[in-house]
Amino acid sequence: MKRNWMAFIVVVVIIGVTFVQAGEKFANTKNMHDLLSIVTVLKGENIDINEWSLHAREKITANSPEDIQDLVRHLKNVFPDWTWETNSDSEKWESKASKTSNQTMEESIQILSTLTDQNPQTYIIYEIQGKNFTRKTEQFIKEDLNALLSDIFREKPTIFTCVKGDFNDKINTSLPFTVNRLLDKFEATEIESLNETDFISTSAYSPKFTNGLTTNNQDMNLQLGIRTTGLGAKTTLVVGTPIITIEY
Repeated sequence: MKRNWMAFIVVVVIIGVTFVQAGEKFANTKNMHDLLSIVTVLKGENIDINEWSLHAREKITANSPEDIQDLVRHLKNVFPDWTWETNSDSEKWESKASKTSNQTMEESIQILSTLTDQNPQTYIIYEIQGKNFTRKTEQFIKEDLNALLSDIFREKPTIFTCVKGDFNDKINTSLPFTVNRLLDKFEATEIESLNETDFISTSAYSPKFTNGLTTNNQDMNLQLGIRTTGLGAKTTLVVGTPIITIEY
């Protein structure tokens, strides 16, 4: 059973990424505040946050390897205190920088280029992730992240945010009731869902979030995954916009 819902999450993420690329008109750097919106709702429901991430990505045009090298040199000048390394194999070339901030957040910048004879593709990817969502984390998201993204990306990147947590009390209601309560808190309308005895995954749309994608001719911008390990046991929740990107 566990493999079934894990496979579902992976498939949804892969399909979702494809849809986002096709509907990038929804993308906006204001998505950083989507992360704060999710955190606010979860904390209001007494859910202990133990993992969170923000992933930003932009496809860029590079006419030659020299263009990519120029981009890397530029970013190294902008972020000289980050640790940089370069790797390549038969399929891809990448330069990656990493930084740990105050032992609470990990950041990375990746320039990734496919090594194919036809239609090579190059991406700039930025990711920040952490375990606990502290006041310093919130301050960074509000005050510093927008400027950092402007230094990294040329245009508006596609942004994914995701938060994972545990209910700090054993829930005494059914999973469908809990999901519906969370959808109400997010002001969201359910689009589709997968329901099992100990697991529910729901795709929805909420006006609270700025990003989105289209599936089956319907807009969606929120996914919830909730599971329990048994009667009276721990209940885990993952919320992502526009899709879930954390495995659990």
